[in-house]
Amino acid sequence: MDWGGHSGGLEIRKRASGAMALHGRFPYGKRAVLSDGGKRGRPQKEVFAPKAFGYRVNDPKAEIHLLIGHSYDKPLASKGAGSLTLTDTDEALTFEAEILPEIQASTWWKDFLAQYEAGLVGGISPGFRIPPPVTVPNAEKIVAEDPSQGRAMIRTVFQALLFELSIVTQPAYQETLLELFTGDKPQDQPQDKPEGRSAVWLPEGAGLQRTLNRWRL
Repeated sequence: MDWGGHSGGLEIRKRASGAMALHGRFPYGKRAVLSDGGKRGRPQKEVFAPKAFGYRVNDPKAEIHLLIGHSYDKPLASKGAGSLTLTDTDEALTFEAEILPEIQASTWWKDFLAQYEAGLVGGISPGFRIPPPVTVPNAEKIVAEDPSQGRAMIRTVFQALLFELSIVTQPAYQETLLELFTGDKPQDQPQDKPEGRSAVWLPEGAGLQRTLNRWRL
């Protein structure tokens, strides 16, 4: 299983039913630095082409989970259970998850909220596999970076089998800016968030407001 990552965008809102809606966004066409290459190697970067996850996203029988930290022991929602809705466009893969009261009572959800308050949660990471060449001959391509831009090897993923999306502490993309607001979503907040920025609205009493810059080494 391969893992990617991006700061994406997260938004949590409490519903009248007691459930919470969790929204997220994983953008396409943005390069991630997977490795700096060390002392002698070449840096490694990765980018997902538009609708790279489309195959399993659009398959009504394909199960996709929303997890914490790539752990199937810490589920939040799933496509098969009807609590995870995925939308795939040329710009990004977006999701809406209904966090039911039973999940809100779980230790991993409470731990997630505490970690977010502490500034430890950094973004969204997909768990995926590249289909075998016999099935999809050109699912990925690895080329050298334009010398004018650097010396990295760049992996472009054109088609990938998505099995889960996870909330993680360190997404692969370098810059992450998170904002946490207690209470209901402020009406005067702009709906269009800058790239690489995510905003989370938590229930009253959930904690303090915090803005952090985090860099992946």
